[in-house]
Amino acid sequence: MRKPIILSIFVLLALLFNGCSSNPPQIDLETSAFDFGNVVNGVVMEKDLTIRNTGGEDLIILAIITSCDCTNAELDSTRIPAGDSATLLIAFDSGECGPELIRQVVRKVILVSND
Repeated sequence: MRKPIILSIFVLLALLFNGCSSNPPQIDLETSAFDFGNVVNGVVMEKDLTIRNTGGEDLIILAIITSCDCTNAELDSTRIPAGDSATLLIAFDSGECGPELIRQVVRKVILVSND
């Protein structure tokens, strides 16, 4: 039981010291929210978003989490050099929400990074 705790503390300390850089990575999203509008049930909607690193070091995307199985998100590169960008493809499958989808649906995509 001690090993996982020590490992967790080591990872936490490494992340804290990484944040001590004079010019750390800085994530800059094209937008933080968007609306697909009215969607016919069973249709897959897709959106490309640009993620920029406006900081001075590599931006590393550690994880991409979606709030539901009906939403998928893929990034073309998990390491974004300073001054560069990557494309995040978000796909929403309205058919996964059930056959009687007649309400507003809100889904989230969470990016975990070293920013």
